[in-house]
Amino acid sequence: MQIDLTAASSGATNVARARVLAFYLPQFHPIPENDEWWGAGFTEWTNVAKAKPLYAGHVQPRLPADLGFYDLRVPEVRELQAGLARKAGIESFCYWHYWFGNGRRILERPFEEVLASGKPDFPFCLAWANVSWTGVWHGLSGKTLVEQTYPGKADEEAHFRWAQRAFEDPRYSKVYGKPVFVVLSPSNLPSTRNFIEHWRELAHRAGYPGIYFVGIWDSFEPPGERYHAPYLDPFDAVTLLGPHDYLARHHRAVTRPLVTKIKGLIPQRIKALRPKIRTGPNRVSYSDVLAQAYDDMPQGARYLPSVLSGWDNTPRSSRRGWVYEGFTPELFKIHMDLAISRLRDHPKEERILFLKAWNEWAEGNIIEPDAIFGRRMMDATRNAVFQPADLKTAI
Repeated sequence: MQIDLTAASSGATNVARARVLAFYLPQFHPIPENDEWWGAGFTEWTNVAKAKPLYAGHVQPRLPADLGFYDLRVPEVRELQAGLARKAGIESFCYWHYWFGNGRRILERPFEEVLASGKPDFPFCLAWANVSWTGVWHGLSGKTLVEQTYPGKADEEAHFRWAQRAFEDPRYSKVYGKPVFVVLSPSNLPSTRNFIEHWRELAHRAGYPGIYFVGIWDSFEPPGERYHAPYLDPFDAVTLLGPHDYLARHHRAVTRPLVTKIKGLIPQRIKALRPKIRTGPNRVSYSDVLAQAYDDMPQGARYLPSVLSGWDNTPRSSRRGWVYEGFTPELFKIHMDLAISRLRDHPKEERILFLKAWNEWAEGNIIEPDAIFGRRMMDATRNAVFQPADLKTAI
């Protein structure tokens, strides 16, 4: 489903300059697995509520406003979210979904209820988060909680048959009649070509014109090559997903060789005596991120921008986390304008912008109203989508 977004401004009607698909996290309800791993009743709100400032000027905790500490098992919450997203100029929720192989799924209840009930009447699509769940964000980097597996073609077909129920829903977002399907970690697949060809064959058998596959760059090729990794070739479109796109290119590329060199000069006996004190979190200027956004993105409808609505994952990771400092809705609006400018020459149906995210509260990428910015993130999104931007003036 593609909707023709319009908004009234000064008595005139403006058509949306981009199709904004916002990633949506279904982690806000208890599940048995999280109860076992982290304690009874655990949800993302557990981390959000216990967050605290870790240095002078660190903006934590960041708490919800209009919707409170909601539970996604409640239909009224999902309706309210859809209403707010519509006001923000967002076309569709892109639900993270989890298929670990052999039919194993987690956090499926909210989307299953959206699908079964027909409500809210708001477009959606699916993003497959095909990565193992580990304890890395909680200091348990060696612990695998759920392993992502790829058992073979029979499991791929079972996965497709499950997704087919969503593809055939009239609310599903499409490009030229093809359901949009996003893959978080293409490099993890045994073969992106085999998987995509198999699903396209199943789609044609089902009477679809195809599937519009979007691959997310997820490894560490040098700048200029990350859009052209061979594993991305079979996809219809490619996007990036912060903060890794920035950190991989700018922080890690610069600091790792230097840190390694310095560590090599320290005698082992001194290392053994060094107290294990972590002074983090790691801090990056959001203005620096903005200044280098899309600087190596190729032209063409195959390349779709994504915008990060903030980043501070210290609620999950504490001093192991990363913070984009100096983030404001006004700078976010500039980021949105830059992203939308990349879509100017795309065909209308391919003017897609991915927004990360609608509700990643423990990562600090949020459009929903919060106690710090109120509805300003919604306003910034809507103003970017519906209003022409003077980029020279803004920057």
